[in-house]
Amino acid sequence: MLLELLVHGARPRSELADRLRLSRPTLSRVTKALVAQGLLVEGATELRSTTGRPSELLHVHGASHRFLGVKLTGDRLFAAVTDLTATVVDSVEQPLPNRDPDEVIAAITEVSAGFPGLTGLGVVLGGVVRAGRVVRAGFLDWTDVPLGPRLTETTGVPTAVDNDVQALTAAEHWFGAGAGTTSMVVVTIGAGVGTGLIVDGRLVEGSHGLPPRLGHILVDSTGPHCGYGHRGCAAGFLMTHVILRQLDGSPTYDEAVARVRAGNKQARDVFERSGYALGVLIGTAANFLDPQKILLTGEGLPLYELTTPTVHKGIEDTYEDDPTLIDLDVQPFDFGEWARSAAALAIRKTITGAA
Repeated sequence: MLLELLVHGARPRSELADRLRLSRPTLSRVTKALVAQGLLVEGATELRSTTGRPSELLHVHGASHRFLGVKLTGDRLFAAVTDLTATVVDSVEQPLPNRDPDEVIAAITEVSAGFPGLTGLGVVLGGVVRAGRVVRAGFLDWTDVPLGPRLTETTGVPTAVDNDVQALTAAEHWFGAGAGTTSMVVVTIGAGVGTGLIVDGRLVEGSHGLPPRLGHILVDSTGPHCGYGHRGCAAGFLMTHVILRQLDGSPTYDEAVARVRAGNKQARDVFERSGYALGVLIGTAANFLDPQKILLTGEGLPLYELTTPTVHKGIEDTYEDDPTLIDLDVQPFDFGEWARSAAALAIRKTITGAA
């Protein structure tokens, strides 16, 4: 019941009973228990049909619990404190002292200590995570780090750890643009290229702890190499550092974007090739799943903004059906959203028991 209200918003008892297929006495008992625990509150009445009477709505009492979410990059820590509805109430950003696991754990523990009374802690990062253990994380140069158990010990707060794109996909499905959908693809572009899948209303998790890797589909066998040595895959065209190494003068990504806007031919050509690869990736995802929504985000999002026609040409050249069937939702990006998704990971673990 709590999950239903979190994802779909306030509802009257009658609608909850119908959606959850519960008898009215059972629903009444559950509601009473959740209200007594401070998780639900009764709110204002609302007319839910043109002929029915006003119904009193049940709301999640967001302030009843607080969760801390942490996103780790190669050199920074982004943290967000949310309530039970994943609404951000506070945030922190700071550089990492270094990449040593002990130092990073100490930094997260210090941030956690600044927010007493937390129900859960979530940490996300780019890499492979199994049961709270970071198997490998390239941006941090980590291998086999028991991050979840260590943080639970040092903070005293139950801790969930996951791949950042997986956590973002789950958060968008529960609390964001994908709320209420049963199928969705999330594509992130930037320092890395990530994809996440929702199928039949559930996050797809690989049997080996690996997130979906649609970014390694082949686009052009003569193209640049990605970070894993694959030549011409979508990630090879889309990863920020690969884009930048093709440009003269070692620019930053912001400087490269500025060159494109100023009409620099070299920068424009590189971005156009990358934009086409992004379209191929999106079209392939649509062919693969036929999702209700494809959500595109990430710090590399200016690529889409600068090459939108070329991206859509890549989609048209790849997607089998009418491209207008694809609901492409381009979401503005900031690292705070990654941190919020980490808090949502902790909420998910608290409610469902999922790690």
